[in-house]
Amino acid sequence: MGTFTVAATLIHPLQPERRRTLDLVVDTGATWTLLPSDVVAEFGLRIGRQRTVMLASGEQVVYPMGQVVMRLGTEELTTIFLAGPPGCQALLGAVTLEEFGVAPDPIRKVLIPIVGLLACQLR
Repeated sequence: MGTFTVAATLIHPLQPERRRTLDLVVDTGATWTLLPSDVVAEFGLRIGRQRTVMLASGEQVVYPMGQVVMRLGTEELTTIFLAGPPGCQALLGAVTLEEFGVAPDPIRKVLIPIVGLLACQLR
């Protein structure tokens, strides 16, 4: 699948007037959204936990984790992010894509709405 970016607006969860738009690479191979730590610090986002992730090289690293309100198109949701190295490429990961109910269309290089799945049968 080819890569492409989408514009996402980050909104500070406690100060909604603080907003910043970033281009994020759509990365279905990344579990969580990744933001450069310098952007996280400059924007004043809180870090509460840490997550261990495996890089494409097989190396395991630990990144700080927090929450941010994100706007994709006309929808706003709170999502989890990892704070990566300063200046790293911002990634839009699978968890955030699923939360927004979208998937990449690699031909048109856009996000398209998808129908969510439930594994139970309702009576």
